[in-house]
Amino acid sequence: AADIDVIIVATSTPDNTFPATAVNIQNRLGMHHGFAFDVQAVCSGFVYAVTTADAYIRGGLAKRVLVIGAETFSRILDWTDRTTCVLFGDGAGAIVLEAQEGAGTTADRGVLTAQLRSDGAHREKLYVDGGPSTTGTVGHLRMEGREVFKHAVGMITDVIVSAFDATGFTADDVDWLVPHQANKRIIDGSARKLGIPEEKVVITVDLHGNTSAASIPLALAAAAEDGRIKQGDLVLLEAMGGGFTWGAVLLRW
Repeated sequence: AADIDVIIVATSTPDNTFPATAVNIQNRLGMHHGFAFDVQAVCSGFVYAVTTADAYIRGGLAKRVLVIGAETFSRILDWTDRTTCVLFGDGAGAIVLEAQEGAGTTADRGVLTAQLRSDGAHREKLYVDGGPSTTGTVGHLRMEGREVFKHAVGMITDVIVSAFDATGFTADDVDWLVPHQANKRIIDGSARKLGIPEEKVVITVDLHGNTSAASIPLALAAAAEDGRIKQGDLVLLEAMGGGFTWGAVLLRW
């Protein structure tokens, strides 16, 4: 904990309206230095948080950033709505990003490019029907599943193509696709459209469901621990969430 400058927590289910969950974590780690804050971009939250951490490091404002995705979606599910309650789960995962001198090429380790998008016109397709300034309640998750699926594959492939354009890489160069674990149909459809073979896709949705901002770090942990992801591998992260928000990060492990 003494080595960390910043804590960024991606979550849509914070412990309290305030203070930020990140500040609670900072305190429980015994940290009295640096700063901590939350990022809210629903299922894209971890991608947004990694991008934010990368910006702080590149800007010289931090040397090491603890990036966490943590969710307790079971708290906001309507257990009488079988179209949503069977899909989502609870979980948490984390990575540390550290500043290192590189050559300024795509051979460097770390974040190579990040592509973020949002479009509030799609709010009604995936949202929570509550909040402190509206209903004064936590509310429940509401989703138009078919509408979300209809937009997901196109939006995800859009940001991934932008990441390839920014770096000069292609789908053939990617060692591992680590997607947000929304559902396997979206993951399969996106990989197929991009031409990324199934054996290069990390799937963990069958283990814990859709854990929103926690799903990518959980999948990263699984693939790193079992030896699939190795140092030097080109890893592609992608996610889409309520709002809509969506994004991709291309990094070298």
